[in-house]
Amino acid sequence: MPRQDRAALVPEPAITFDFAQLTPRERYKLLIGAVVPRPIALVTSIDANGVVNAAPFSFFNCLSADPAILALGVEYRPAGGQKDTGRNVRETLAFTVNIVSDALLEGMNVCAVPFEPGIDELAQAGLTAMPGVKVPCPWIGQAPAAFECRHHTTLGIGNSREIILGEVVYAHFRPGTVDPVKHYVDPAELDAVGRMGGHGYATTRDYFDLVTMSVADWQSDPAKAKRTRPAPR
Repeated sequence: MPRQDRAALVPEPAITFDFAQLTPRERYKLLIGAVVPRPIALVTSIDANGVVNAAPFSFFNCLSADPAILALGVEYRPAGGQKDTGRNVRETLAFTVNIVSDALLEGMNVCAVPFEPGIDELAQAGLTAMPGVKVPCPWIGQAPAAFECRHHTTLGIGNSREIILGEVVYAHFRPGTVDPVKHYVDPAELDAVGRMGGHGYATTRDYFDLVTMSVADWQSDPAKAKRTRPAPR
């Protein structure tokens, strides 16, 4: 069926779920399967002794620009203890978010291996630790973009997870990824990947524009609601 005809369909009866009646695992499966694609933060942090840790998180997003706030949803270990990232942020009040590009995907996957504490995930993944400018933890030299963050707030939201908010204090971009004057980030050069449900991932290469309209735009030309594709590079 053509995509433009789908919105005209009569809604079908919904399959519904009362979240109070679901197990945590069932709620998790519904959320990660439907809230997609989720951006991925490959987070670098250090502990009180300066040992570097790197771990990916797809419960992640940008929540504010003024102040500039990034949020991480950090799950506890099955036994209830904090993961290295949560503990490190609590000890050093800093972390760095590295955006995962297609080229960085395999390295990110190595960093997701549950190594014992003290193992250098970046070294295992063949990634380069670059010194932070305003925070003590490094950023990843192969990342298309990296944001140094100071701890802002940690929200304890239950027995399984905490939400960590960090304020961005410094940013690194690979040359060619951003216009240094207009601050425009080129999505093709960023080449970010997103997390889907299960073991699935998605690229951002199927790119199109959808202009936000004013009321006058909509009233004068409803066709402006349609997507457009940029000219080939």
